[in-house]
Amino acid sequence: MNSLFTKIRDKHALWYKGIVFALCVIICTYLLPKLKYQDVSYIKTGDVWLHEDLISPFDFLVQKTESELANDKTEKLKRIAYFKKSNETTFDFLNEIHELSSKEISLLKVSLDSIFKIGVVYTSFPSSYADSSIYVVENNEVSLINKNVLFNENKIKNVLSNKINNPIVLTKILPQLSPNLVFDEILSNEMATEAPETNYIYKSKIEKGEVLLQKNDVVSEEQNNVLLSYNNELKEQKIKTPILSVIAGQLLICVLVLGIMMLFLAFFRKAVFSQNSQVTFIFLIILLIVIITSIVANYNIKYVYAVPFCLVPILIRVFFDSRTSLFNFLNIILLCAFFTPDKFEFVFVQLIAGIGTIFSVADMGKRSKLFISALLTFVFYVLSYIAYHMVNSTAQAIGNIENYIPFLISSVCVLFSFPLIFIFEKLFGFTSDFTLLELCDLNSPLLRQLSQKIPGTFQHSLQVANLAEEACYKIGGNPLLVRTGAMYHDIGKMSNPRFFTENQVGEVSPHEDLSSEESAQIIINHVIKGVEIAKENKLPETVIDFIRTHHGTTTTRYFLHNYKKEHEGEIINEDLFRYPGPIPFSKETAILMMADGVEASSRSLKKYDAIAIDELVDKIINHQINENQFMNADITFRDINQIKKIFKKRLMNIYHVRIEYPR
Repeated sequence: MNSLFTKIRDKHALWYKGIVFALCVIICTYLLPKLKYQDVSYIKTGDVWLHEDLISPFDFLVQKTESELANDKTEKLKRIAYFKKSNETTFDFLNEIHELSSKEISLLKVSLDSIFKIGVVYTSFPSSYADSSIYVVENNEVSLINKNVLFNENKIKNVLSNKINNPIVLTKILPQLSPNLVFDEILSNEMATEAPETNYIYKSKIEKGEVLLQKNDVVSEEQNNVLLSYNNELKEQKIKTPILSVIAGQLLICVLVLGIMMLFLAFFRKAVFSQNSQVTFIFLIILLIVIITSIVANYNIKYVYAVPFCLVPILIRVFFDSRTSLFNFLNIILLCAFFTPDKFEFVFVQLIAGIGTIFSVADMGKRSKLFISALLTFVFYVLSYIAYHMVNSTAQAIGNIENYIPFLISSVCVLFSFPLIFIFEKLFGFTSDFTLLELCDLNSPLLRQLSQKIPGTFQHSLQVANLAEEACYKIGGNPLLVRTGAMYHDIGKMSNPRFFTENQVGEVSPHEDLSSEESAQIIINHVIKGVEIAKENKLPETVIDFIRTHHGTTTTRYFLHNYKKEHEGEIINEDLFRYPGPIPFSKETAILMMADGVEASSRSLKKYDAIAIDELVDKIINHQINENQFMNADITFRDINQIKKIFKKRLMNIYHVRIEYPR
């Protein structure tokens, strides 16, 4: 158990990266759309279908629209009119009409009997019940009767006129008759509000294989209604269809895409891979963009292009390098393409715009670059979109101004990179070029204090910064970072400025009153004091690293030499004269060590000529190599030779050395 715990503890950094990777894979797999067929929920009436023919992959019923259902409901109200029938009608009043004979009375009773058996309605029907049939409720039984067979006053009058040819008698009979069918409004309304049957909400059926939309179709209202039913069926298919294979495929995709990103860092960006915070940041960016894309796609898939994908290359470029930025961007685009209907269009447009954005921020020396970048991003979006649809002969898309709105939104979001850079700097302890530019400002409080308190060291720092920056441009690296580190590398000398040669103006050296060990400790302590001052002033760790490493683990050679002369034959503990380190671990910190050693030593030259400077540069840098100061730095002998040439040329310019030409 202890051995297992020890192994886990020793590999805790790898375990952490594995957990980050697994979480990203799980979340991305969960967010990817699970629909088996193409989602067209974003299509509306008047849109142009720019893709290949949409063919129904299954049978489905087309639902009626809201207006059609409303009309049907009105029609149903018209059909379902309920009337109560009364059987209590009597015709005894005929006996009281003296003009009628017994034979006529019998004949009238038979006629009226048959009339009232069918039904008599005097009142007009409500306007919402205008159909030809009604329901008649008689003795709790319902029967359907055509309204045309029912009798009203006129029809009764006509029937009775055929029986009795006496108008005066008819005028006495008709007022005595009352309708036996009475409209039941309560029952009619109750029956009308009952839930419709299932087949009542559908109007047609689409067979599997039918073409729903053809390429370049302008979607009509009828087609849009068909697509709504198609989308409803898609949701049903999502529930009914086993999607284990889809989930397995998406899981594999996420493992491959995110795994490639992790392998890229492990093999080609080892410095980044070694830092858990940097790996976390890169995968967090991927996760955030996928989450935002998922939310937007669920709201309206047409606005997926409004997601600020081009923020990614800017954020990654600010803290890392262009290649890492591009590789990260490619992985995000591959994952987010699964949210879109036309995946190739999405990848093509985003890839062109993203690469264009990376070019626009290749040099982040000025904040105005962000505005230029936002403008160029929009231009690249528009040009790539137009080019794609010109090739596909879909001119309708090019002419629709609404299609460019998501591109404009995405491009404007690029401007939010500035506050996001600040937030991520604070969260992850990163240092952006913007921060480095602020720190390099000679009016910044700490540099102003340095120039006023120890002007000699300040001038030395300026010369070191110039040497290091030029060398970094030549061999590759971050010139702005090395310049900033050079400006602050000797701030620890503010504690005891008079003990350093460049600050001794016509004075007796205070080291004459101290032992070699004491002098060495004062000189060495400027590194420790520098780190303390830097932390008090909240300088970034990347800048503090230059203070720690600019002497590496070398010794104070002058005082060590004096000590050896004073203690000949004794065993000497050289660690008393050695800087605490660590040794440089990057190109930038290695370059600063070389520039600092060369510039400081050049001040002690008695004669400034090409030979002396050439020998000095070789001597200082070769000594650092012999003391294994560059073992951890990503720097080659070829780089070092180029650095030597740059330093020699620069020092000769500083000291106005002329090259002697052969005679």
